[in-house]
Amino acid sequence: MKPLTNEKPKPMVELNHRPLIDYTLDALVKDGVNDITVNLHYYGNILENHLAKRDDIRFNFSKEPALLDTGGGIRKAARMLGDDPFYVLSGDAFWTEGPNKTALQRLSDAWDPDKMDILILLQKADEMTLTEGIGDYDLDQDGHATRSPDKKGKYMFTSIRIMKPEVLRGSPEGAFSYLDLLDNAEEKGKLYGLVHEGQWHHISTPGDLQRVDLHLKAKGAA
Repeated sequence: MKPLTNEKPKPMVELNHRPLIDYTLDALVKDGVNDITVNLHYYGNILENHLAKRDDIRFNFSKEPALLDTGGGIRKAARMLGDDPFYVLSGDAFWTEGPNKTALQRLSDAWDPDKMDILILLQKADEMTLTEGIGDYDLDQDGHATRSPDKKGKYMFTSIRIMKPEVLRGSPEGAFSYLDLLDNAEEKGKLYGLVHEGQWHHISTPGDLQRVDLHLKAKGAA
């Protein structure tokens, strides 16, 4: 996302004059989630100062002096989250809701702790016209998610998920990829997927941001 992230973290990059992270936080608050743990690393002070302006959320901060990657960061933050399953989201995500329930409510409704370790929200890759759709996963008729190593799957992982804290047991103390946890859950038959009813945008470059920004402004949205 450089040069936009030369002097601020990616969640603080603005979409239609608002930092990306605020859209994610608004979605969480709308669904009654107001106790949130945030990882801080790159320009973490800027993000922390921005979040201090909100009075509708209680924040805990998990500071990473050394980058712990997508898995290690969650493992460190999970120490503050207790023993219940929890949502995990990226601070730079942006999505629109479908015609019925919100994405987070649909995940919550679909969550079955007896058979699931991780439930991931998926976006149909061929419906992603503003940003690049990558075929991370396929789904079987029972909802099991299977990773597509050649990236030719039907769905892209949105990074929005529910997971059990037990998934982290035995994982490394330092940096590691969350993909390892997904693969472990898949091997156990406990990785499930839910297809998003709205649109989710994979914002990874300034060009992605510009296309989504122009689209939203044209619709008078965001």
